[in-house]
Amino acid sequence: MARTATIERITGETQISLTLNLDGTGKCSVENPIGFFDHLLRSFCKHGLFDLSGSIKGDLNVDQHHTIEDTGIVLGMCFAKALGDCAGIYRSGSFLYPMDEALLRAAVDFGGRPFLVCDAELTGIPLVSVQDGKEGTFQTDCFEDFWNGFVQAAKCNLHLDTLRGRSDHHKMEGLFKAAARAIRSAVEIDPRRNGEVPSTKGVIV
Repeated sequence: MARTATIERITGETQISLTLNLDGTGKCSVENPIGFFDHLLRSFCKHGLFDLSGSIKGDLNVDQHHTIEDTGIVLGMCFAKALGDCAGIYRSGSFLYPMDEALLRAAVDFGGRPFLVCDAELTGIPLVSVQDGKEGTFQTDCFEDFWNGFVQAAKCNLHLDTLRGRSDHHKMEGLFKAAARAIRSAVEIDPRRNGEVPSTKGVIV
């Protein structure tokens, strides 16, 4: 059976619709108004081999927090729906990702208990870019907000650590890639499990 999910979440602050295929080829076609955030999601899909499509809209006239956090929530909801009872998966995974001067680590467990430990060691200084001749920014303090929204909705335990590094760009991108590889390992089907739920309880709650 296809492990896919579509979630639409509309609030007074954001309108987000995403479709996820856990067993994809790494395609990302999401209408995303934030340039660097789009780069992060594309990296996540490419390295996790997840297919993701949809659109992201939010009250960017306020700031980026609502838009980025709510996207994490919707993506987490997609993972939870696509995984169902988690029968047959490996459940946990980890990955160490080097990116130039930075070394990043991610470890995840889809065990039903949401918890985030994020030690990204970011400066908090927004990244500034140029998009279509206009300046664009990415609020680095929203990085943790995204992953907090994700783990709460996906009901997973996720640890993100910067072991060393200088560039906030490299730290965030490397952590998205490390998370993608760790999550990919966790949600893949374990052929030795024979479709059983990976828990001594017999159920993941």
